[in-house]
Amino acid sequence: MRVFRLIVLCFILPVFAKAQNVSITGKVISKETKSPIHSASVFLSNSSFGTSTAIDGTFSLNKIRPGQYTLVITTVGYSDYTQKIQVGDDDVKVLVELEPKTIQLREVVISTTAKADWKRNFEQFKKDFLGVDENAKKCEILNPQVLYFTYHKKLLTLEAESDNFLVIENRGLGYRVKFLLKNFKSDNISGIITYGGERLFEDLPGSASQKKIWQRNRDMAYYGSPMDFYRSLYTDKLTENGFEMRRLTRYPNPARPSDEIIHQKINRYKTIGRGDSANYWVDIANLSKYTMDHLTQTPWYSFELLRKTQQPGIFAITFPNYLYVMYTKKRDETNYKDIYRPLDMPNYEISVVTLYNNPPYALFDKNGIVIDGEPLYEGTWSKSRMSELLPVDYVPSEKR
Repeated sequence: MRVFRLIVLCFILPVFAKAQNVSITGKVISKETKSPIHSASVFLSNSSFGTSTAIDGTFSLNKIRPGQYTLVITTVGYSDYTQKIQVGDDDVKVLVELEPKTIQLREVVISTTAKADWKRNFEQFKKDFLGVDENAKKCEILNPQVLYFTYHKKLLTLEAESDNFLVIENRGLGYRVKFLLKNFKSDNISGIITYGGERLFEDLPGSASQKKIWQRNRDMAYYGSPMDFYRSLYTDKLTENGFEMRRLTRYPNPARPSDEIIHQKINRYKTIGRGDSANYWVDIANLSKYTMDHLTQTPWYSFELLRKTQQPGIFAITFPNYLYVMYTKKRDETNYKDIYRPLDMPNYEISVVTLYNNPPYALFDKNGIVIDGEPLYEGTWSKSRMSELLPVDYVPSEKR
């Protein structure tokens, strides 16, 4: 008997939230002088809501969907300001005091190969950050000079950051994205890419026919995405929207050491010029992390994984082992070495979700955005990059 399945939620799942006329208004002043700050950039991170403060320091963001957002305010001479804001049915008012920014000079490293190294790092960054799909081919970073790279030879990892907005023009989806990149890390052994920061989406100008193409591409990026999944989960529309969840159990491969050991071996043999030995450990790195997988035949229902929290509009997802998510309305022909697929299963899009909190859970809002306990995605969802990123307030077409 599956004890986990006996837990029942005693609440009614809400209807998917429509756009509402909720506003966030406020005033931005200097913490030292209490005088208003004008022309400061004000936006809700990862959304299309953005504006600038008026001469008296006031601002207004209107027609905001319910959900949890991060209010970001940035301007020259002051430290960036962020604040979590929960949007419900009532307007929100804030008073923000900005602190003067302490100027810090970045250390300059003189190297005869600096330009070559930067160019090589930038090319990897573009591939790992933007993606390699058709939309990625239509993306352009307009100001790459704001990027700083650090490559760790021993760990075979690339890190990046920026002191100013990184501006990306995505002509596949019709967005200009302003990204305050706080951190970026690409691990060449595990294949895991992580990045974080605050971003604002702006619609690119275009003809009516071009906008129709962008709308179609946006819908294609949305349907089957994690945002689509979490929204379908809390509205209890998984099956209707093409999702199926199952429990996955994995058994580690004893022939494959940890990523840390593999890092050490590859770096050591490369350092002493033992190419054959280094290639041997590269082959070890390419082994599957698991020798056996067990996938349940019975699908999970929303009520088995979904939990209500004490905060309105915030939901929790929890499950044992791994969550196996199929999206049956698309196909994915990619061969993922660590993703189990039964021989009789069509090539549906498959994603595996791992939770890291103890006990395992993640929190998400009505926009379908994870706000705490960011999971690890493998499979189809792991391929999502900036080229397919949508604002959190995105509403797709009614027809899939």
